[in-house]
Amino acid sequence: MTSNIKTVLLLGLLTGLLMLIGGMFGGRAGLFIAFVVAIVMNIGSYWYSDKIVLSMYKARDLSRGDAPAIHAMVEELAANAGIPKPRIVLVPQEQPNAFATGRNPQHAVVAVTRGIVNMLNSDELKGVLAHEIGHIANRDILVQTIAAVMGGAIVMLANILQFTAIFGMGSDDEDGGSPLAALAMALLAPIAATLIQMAISRSREFLADATGAKISGEPLSLASALAKMDTASRHIPMKGSPATENMFIISPFSGQRVANLFSTHPPIPERIQRLQRIARRP
Repeated sequence: MTSNIKTVLLLGLLTGLLMLIGGMFGGRAGLFIAFVVAIVMNIGSYWYSDKIVLSMYKARDLSRGDAPAIHAMVEELAANAGIPKPRIVLVPQEQPNAFATGRNPQHAVVAVTRGIVNMLNSDELKGVLAHEIGHIANRDILVQTIAAVMGGAIVMLANILQFTAIFGMGSDDEDGGSPLAALAMALLAPIAATLIQMAISRSREFLADATGAKISGEPLSLASALAKMDTASRHIPMKGSPATENMFIISPFSGQRVANLFSTHPPIPERIQRLQRIARRP
């Protein structure tokens, strides 16, 4: 029930932001169009957001024959968490990273990059997989995936509005919106979408770390993996949309200065310290 409420609230916030953009630019007509677009996006986000994200990163299924050790780890961790074994896919990128997606544990997917498989040792990789299984067990995956897809759509619409407002394509009559207001909204909307993602993601990362440590029994392995990935991500770029940043175990765009200003993730040193405290508990 809690996860369902969060999903509804998230969709409501992002829908409201979308309609505000439409109303500021197109007045009543823009508001109506934005409302129709939001309804279509809400339905599409619930049923297809995971497929959209996986397609965006060209993920392909990782068979048991290709990676028997990873399948064994995921199977064990899923059993420890009391959820069905999720599907496993490989993202063909060199940055070490991972994320989970899907609308519920029965339709969940764990995605790992080629870089993380090559860089981490088996204990560290297990810690990362446990973190992602933690997201699934905590019912975070739908909220995070919808936030990524809707946030990306808002950014795209805002870019269109910036172009039309700058070149005077908006209306400025009593039935339409003000081009200057539309331009201001177009500049602020991506920031607002990111702030919503930050509010959702930061606390959930701490919780997924704790859940992953519990089901794997090795919090220090996850801490070691986070440290390695954090260092590598600053030098190995990730090709993808910044709107999906909140889905990954660490920010895939941490090497970009602008991304650092609005990171959806808590600081890695703080996450490591919390995992070290967990390891010291009896």
